[in-house]
Amino acid sequence: MNWKQILFLSCLTTLVLLFGMYGSVPFSLLAGVKKNIFIQESDASNFLKKRGKRATKSRDELNGETVRQMLLADKQRREYFEEQRNKFEKFVKEERKEQQERSREQIEQWRQYHYDGLYPSYMYNRHYI
Repeated sequence: MNWKQILFLSCLTTLVLLFGMYGSVPFSLLAGVKKNIFIQESDASNFLKKRGKRATKSRDELNGETVRQMLLADKQRREYFEEQRNKFEKFVKEERKEQQERSREQIEQWRQYHYDGLYPSYMYNRHYI
């Protein structure tokens, strides 16, 4: 016998034994199978467009993915540099504020030291004869 005939006969006997043990197939099971076979039109068109995981991507897909990655990298780079700039601006603002405070205190100390009770109290405004 040919191997195809042997395989066919073994499958046929298995099928006959299963139907003999469990009786006929219930109608509700067939109705559920029928519902699962037919899918919506949108799903069917998307199913045909899908490709396997190992299939090669088209040039358009590769270009689109590259562009998305570049845009994402640009966005992350912009956010990073904006954050760094904001930190530096905050640091500079604090440093200037501290420097202004120190210079104001030094000017105030200089005015108190050089004040002799006469008005104006600034040495550079005095007129010596």
